[in-house]
Amino acid sequence: QVQLVESGGGLVQAGGSLRLSCAASTTTFSINAMGWFRQAPGNQRELVATISRDGSTNYVDSVKGRFTISRDNAKNIMYLQMNSLKAEDTAVYYCHANARYFGTSRWYDYWGQGTQVTVSS
Repeated sequence: QVQLVESGGGLVQAGGSLRLSCAASTTTFSINAMGWFRQAPGNQRELVATISRDGSTNYVDSVKGRFTISRDNAKNIMYLQMNSLKAEDTAVYYCHANARYFGTSRWYDYWGQGTQVTVSS
């Protein structure tokens, strides 16, 4: 299996910054794409940013220019640098990974337990 553990969430004022981390642990899976999702109370979970194993990235329009996703493949850690935070960014942020079991063509989706980000206006 793949274990994903998020950290770095907290309370910040509008205009401030936070850096989220997602540490992935596995010995039997090959991790391909990873990403960050978020969910505010009463809302559906939405995609924030994705990053492929080779480093190509995509962002939802609302965070472009403010958020930066990155990963360290050697350490199996993914990051989300969040700058110029807005109240609308308040949500639980979830780490996601798409992984393949070694020696197979089967792919699986894994999720972290989430970290709360609260932006006060």
